[in-house]
Amino acid sequence: MGLEQHRREGEGSLGVFVLTVSDTRGEATDRGGPVLVEGLTAAGHRLAGRDWVADEPEAIRSRVVDACGEPEVDAVLVTGGTGLAARDRTPEALKPLFDPAIPGFGELFRALSFREIGPAAMLSRACAGVVAGRVVALLPGSPRALELAVRELLVPELGHLCAQARTRRP
Repeated sequence: MGLEQHRREGEGSLGVFVLTVSDTRGEATDRGGPVLVEGLTAAGHRLAGRDWVADEPEAIRSRVVDACGEPEVDAVLVTGGTGLAARDRTPEALKPLFDPAIPGFGELFRALSFREIGPAAMLSRACAGVVAGRVVALLPGSPRALELAVRELLVPELGHLCAQARTRRP
C-alpha cells in the first residue's frame, strides 16, 4: 500500500484530547491549548476532551492513560513541560509509555523550528509515540511553536498517524 492510500484511509474527523501541563496556567490563562483546539477543529477534527494538570509526572501519566482509554479519543496532544527547566518533566512522565516511539516527530519539529527560530530549537524535547493505540504528541507551550506544529505536522499527517496507531489498540 502506498503513502497516498495510507493517507486516504486516515482521512476523516478524529477525536483529539488536548492536555495542558503547567504549574501556572489554567483554563483562563492557557495560551497554547487554544491554538491546538482551534487549529485542529478548523481542520475538521473534533475535541474529545480538554484538561489541565500540574507538571507532576504521576498526574501527567495518569491523565494521558485515562484519555487513551476513551473510545472517542484518537490522539492526545500534550502542551507544556517539554523544555529544559527543572519542572519540565512531561517527556520523562510519558516516554516510558510509548509503544512504539515516533522519533521522526520530534526530529521534524526541531528541524522546522530551526527554520523559524534558529539554534534555540535544540532546547525543545518535543516527541511523540503510540500509547494504547493512540497517537500521543508532546509539544511546547509556546503558541507560536504550536501553530507551527499544527500547520506543518498535525494537520497534514495526524490522520495517517492515527490510522497506523489504531492497529495497536488492545
